[in-house]
Amino acid sequence: MKLYHKALGEGEVLIILHGLMGMLDNWQSPAQVYSQHFRTHLLDARNHGHSPHSDEFSYELMVADLLEFMDNERIERAHLLGHSMGGKTVMKFAQNHPERLRKLIVADIGPKAYPVHHEQILAALKEVDFSQVDRRSQIEPILEKRISEWGVRQFLLKNVYWKEKGKLAYRFNLDAIDDQIDCVGDEIEDAEYTEETLFIRGSKSNYILDYDWPDIRLTFPNAVLETVEGANHWLHADKPEEFNAKVLKFLLD
Repeated sequence: MKLYHKALGEGEVLIILHGLMGMLDNWQSPAQVYSQHFRTHLLDARNHGHSPHSDEFSYELMVADLLEFMDNERIERAHLLGHSMGGKTVMKFAQNHPERLRKLIVADIGPKAYPVHHEQILAALKEVDFSQVDRRSQIEPILEKRISEWGVRQFLLKNVYWKEKGKLAYRFNLDAIDDQIDCVGDEIEDAEYTEETLFIRGSKSNYILDYDWPDIRLTFPNAVLETVEGANHWLHADKPEEFNAKVLKFLLD
């Protein structure tokens, strides 16, 4: 699948992959910082942002999409940074195509399996009947019935756009994500990846806990772990300066 993408800067290539129900726009601010040192590519995953929709949705396919992008852009090797779902994708890509990587950065996700915990979010999104709303402001009260966190609602509302005059819609493919949500938490259980890797977590997030680290090192023996204090799962948005500093230190060392 040909993915929608944007590129900034010059130098060695850095590719950034967003998380579930996100889009490349979520990473525009960090990309501006990284582009001072790297040719920085932002990608929309399949079924997200401006990329095509498909009934098929899995890490195997997202890895294939990334490989196709690199081949089409004639990128032999790149640094990869993935957050959450994007982190799972870059881990699997690194294990399957290690010769195409320089350094690997995984933001607030591990290779282990995660239980599905998006039921309330998906239920809230499905309750929005776009045939009955004609203003963006009408959507948040519907989401608020099931999603109490203001920040999560705002993150999701960024995906609402005018599909045509008078008709709002989601940019992501809600049906495909809902049908195959179980795969998003799948364990990344392929061969080990022995090259330089940075795992970076938020101190207020529970996605990478202290007791996860020995298991992560079994699969990524050359990995280091950094923690962004005061940050939740969206650590690049919660503490951008601290997050960006850790990313650049790892990439530039």
